[in-house]
Amino acid sequence: MRYGLVGTGMMGVEHLRNLAITPGAVVTALADPVATSLGWAQATLGDRAGGVRTFADATALAASGLADAVIVATPNHTHRAVLEPLFDAGLPILCEKPLATTLPDARWIVERAAASPAPFWTAMEYRYMPPLAALIAAVHGGAVGTLRMLSIREHRFPFLLKVGDWNRFNRNTGGTMVEKCCHFFDLMRLIVGAEAVRVYCSGAMDVNHLDERYDGAQPDIIDNSYTTIDFANGVRAMLDLSMFAEGAANQEEVTAVGDRARLDVLIPEGVLVTSPRVGLRQPKAVERRAIETDPLALAAGSHHGSTFYEHQKFNAAVRGAGPVEVTAEDGLMAVAIGTAAEISAREHRVVEMAELGF
Repeated sequence: MRYGLVGTGMMGVEHLRNLAITPGAVVTALADPVATSLGWAQATLGDRAGGVRTFADATALAASGLADAVIVATPNHTHRAVLEPLFDAGLPILCEKPLATTLPDARWIVERAAASPAPFWTAMEYRYMPPLAALIAAVHGGAVGTLRMLSIREHRFPFLLKVGDWNRFNRNTGGTMVEKCCHFFDLMRLIVGAEAVRVYCSGAMDVNHLDERYDGAQPDIIDNSYTTIDFANGVRAMLDLSMFAEGAANQEEVTAVGDRARLDVLIPEGVLVTSPRVGLRQPKAVERRAIETDPLALAAGSHHGSTFYEHQKFNAAVRGAGPVEVTAEDGLMAVAIGTAAEISAREHRVVEMAELGF
């Protein structure tokens, strides 16, 4: 399968590393208006770069006829413009998260994806981290009984520098709760199996980027927050985000609690912990199970191997050998919850999803 890549920055390069270990994947075309970024991609391809054509934009790549599928890894606010010629060409697309930075753009993408003859996949690779995938399967298999509470903690490093510093401003990212946290809101919807009804987020920019200026403007992105979400089936979920806690032993911790048991997953430790209810003062029956991840997949990216596993699923969908597992609608709903969280944090109030048309 011939792949084109639009956007050859940090995440684009991660996709290239994972395509290199995807059976049958051949990169044939790259598009990016920034020569430095194209250079990063060509360096990653190494000896394989000689047979790869480069273009300044998605329109030229789409018109080349060189790609059987295209990956979009451009800055968030460019997705609608980048996707339009790819949709027009009828190409299968894997589009990085978030789907868009605004709800009108996300809804437009959903409409175009529905009308396209080819698969459209929203890249939500966190679903495919093997430890998280094990927790999802266990919850759906009844391991906790009836799920009542879900919490996700990400304690990590600050936003990295990107080309043109685009990720320092809400106008380009949709805000931290959209840009970063759409992953977690997608996981919540998947695990809970219902839609969000209301969102409350308390967050601010308290530590990172305070002394940075870009053309005289200070960054305005949230660097820590607590977000609580009520879902339509009565489950409550909570996200605990800190982007100045890179010293934590585990970057992600997910806990699902039902009426029969609690499940925890720890990443990058890669452990699934099962804690059944045993009654007051009874001996605990905690079980810890290591979840293996392919070492090649771990080495190919910074998302605990998940980008590799996501690519195997997308590849199968393009070939007609599997379903699209993360749709444009999934991408829209993650953006919608993130948008509600951004509004909530700014206006210090609960946001009903009905206010946003959901």
